[in-house]
Amino acid sequence: MSTISANMVMQLREKTGAGIMDCKGALKACDGDMSKAVDFLRKKGLATAAKRAGRAMTEGIIESYIHMDGKLGVLVEVNCETDFVAKNNDFKAFAKNIAMHIAATNPVGIRPEDIPDEIINKEREIYRGQVLEMGKPEKIADKIVEGKISKYFKENCLMNQDYVRDPNMTISDLLNEMIAKIGENISIKRFIRFRIGE
Repeated sequence: MSTISANMVMQLREKTGAGIMDCKGALKACDGDMSKAVDFLRKKGLATAAKRAGRAMTEGIIESYIHMDGKLGVLVEVNCETDFVAKNNDFKAFAKNIAMHIAATNPVGIRPEDIPDEIINKEREIYRGQVLEMGKPEKIADKIVEGKISKYFKENCLMNQDYVRDPNMTISDLLNEMIAKIGENISIKRFIRFRIGE
């Protein structure tokens, strides 16, 4: 059993944003292995989030973010279970960060299933043309196209995107951490992004 130093605990806390005791527990459970401890905490957050997933969300906040002297703006609706959480500063900051992220990355939808089939089919057609143009055989072409579609979802679906303020985590990870921290089900319901001239 390796010794868990205060420095290790603080490093893990910086990486994950989890509480000191949670970090210490994760490092002990993973015998001091930092990357395993990160996964351990993420799974714990996911398990907490999964437990709360079925609960109704009738409260929340509509947050805005205006950028470039009023030339770019975002409205985002983030839902929670209680009015108490809707007024919580951490919850409000989370909603504001999501609005800022949307302003920066311009996602097409929240989840892959939100992106219309015609857009996906058009992308698939373009990728297929590119791959066949490179002279790849049909079987390999299909695999490459599916890989490119996965990448498209990663870049264009809000929940799959890397968080602009911390590229080591996705928006989905950030949401699950928030659910674990707040203790309520939270959902990013919808957003709209306006840009002058678009």
